[in-house]
Amino acid sequence: QAQLEESGGGLVQVGGSLRLSCAVSGTTYTRYYMGWFCQAPGKEREFVAASNWNVGFTYYSDSVKGRFTISRNYSTKNTLYLQMDSLKPEDTAIYYCAADVHPVYDNPISYEYWGQGTQVTVSS
Repeated sequence: QAQLEESGGGLVQVGGSLRLSCAVSGTTYTRYYMGWFCQAPGKEREFVAASNWNVGFTYYSDSVKGRFTISRNYSTKNTLYLQMDSLKPEDTAIYYCAADVHPVYDNPISYEYWGQGTQVTVSS
């Protein structure tokens, strides 16, 4: 059973960068599809990025493609990252990491394990 904990959120200006981390415990993430989702106030949780390094799968939402990068810690295999570059005000949200063995990769309902989220605020 996986436990997930995000960190790295904060306040950043438009065009700036942040790197979010997701610490995975109770298992190694190599078993799972790992996803990043975001939720802005009054909106539904939305897909950001997902990956499964065992099968060479990585996918991004159109809104973040070319700006965000999902990656992992190759040595410890227990940390997931989301590098966020060229941030925009519309990226402001709580960001969550999630894990599941067989999710519909862009559907948050299909992920079993979630972190508590980390707030990202982009000021203009």
